Amino acid sequence: MNPHIQTLLVASIGEQQTSNLVNLLHISAKFDHVQPGQVTRAEIAQALNMLLFYGILQRVPSGKTYTDELVAHGGKVTLDHGALRTVRWFGIGALPPGEAAVTRILKPLGYRLNGKYPLDRLNMTGRSYAQVDDPENISQFFVSELHPERFSPAFQQAVSRVLGDSKDPLTPAAFSLLNELERDGSLSVQQALELLPVLVACFDRQHGTPQLSDYELLIKESAEMAWIATEGNVFNHATDRVADVFQTAEEQKALGRSIKAQVEVSGSGRVRQTAFKADNVVREFYDAEAVLVTREVPGSFYEFISRDTMLDPVTGLSKLDLQFDTGNAQGIFKMTANA
Repeated sequence: MNPHIQTLLVASIGEQQTSNLVNLLHISAKFDHVQPGQVTRAEIAQALNMLLFYGILQRVPSGKTYTDELVAHGGKVTLDHGALRTVRWFGIGALPPGEAAVTRILKPLGYRLNGKYPLDRLNMTGRSYAQVDDPENISQFFVSELHPERFSPAFQQAVSRVLGDSKDPLTPAAFSLLNELERDGSLSVQQALELLPVLVACFDRQHGTPQLSDYELLIKESAEMAWIATEGNVFNHATDRVADVFQTAEEQKALGRSIKAQVEVSGSGRVRQTAFKADNVVREFYDAEAVLVTREVPGSFYEFISRDTMLDPVTGLSKLDLQFDTGNAQGIFKMTANA
């Protein structure tokens, strides 16, 4: 195991959970090579992805059950991508609007824009980011932005109320370390240990408890915005790259799992996706009398993807198709619409 990644993980989740996570996940052979005392951007990116996947397993019982069974049979998860939702809306507290809250973190970690996908049925835009040092083996990020200006004035006002007290978890010290990482491509071990928990905290809900009336207003026009109201910027889903997503889907159906009825197939035919329906979670709201009440709402979910290879038009070499598909994405997003 790469000692830098292991050090970062142990500091965050302890030795036993680190061991479990390392046994579960496929980790690129490129991490066998270590530069003593200098933690590369790829190593920090890998550690961040592993911790965010660990968070999914804590929040998504269906995903945890699947991965427990997988590792018990000697299998491993190949983490293909994690997805999160943002809102491109100004005046929402201290948090930068839309994907800017995320890309300011991803770019110093070596991520670059890999594709843009209009999600017009959802009034959203999706963008994928791949890690340039090892794009096929370090998990991508699929970051979507919701556009409130495409909804009603009442909806827009509710968005402003829900997100208006958002905090920015990225501290000045962490911002400085990200600048240094972007400049040099690496940090000292101590600097990486200081930075990583702040980065993890950026993938969380940054606003306070919403009003139930606002949630009910939002969900009438956008299940996706209602989801953001309760979950914020946590991973909406994490995705396991499997050899045959059709076979995986049939196996999970046979076990009685709540998996999507049909597999989504991209226009090219090279990318195929399915997912478990989102596990429900209990969240707090303020009612009309400012009393805290709870409701069961959709949380995050676990996804599966199969990717074929394609010829690189520049090099003429075979490579994994790391693109996404607008139709696939819009179909998968509906896994959190079971309010």
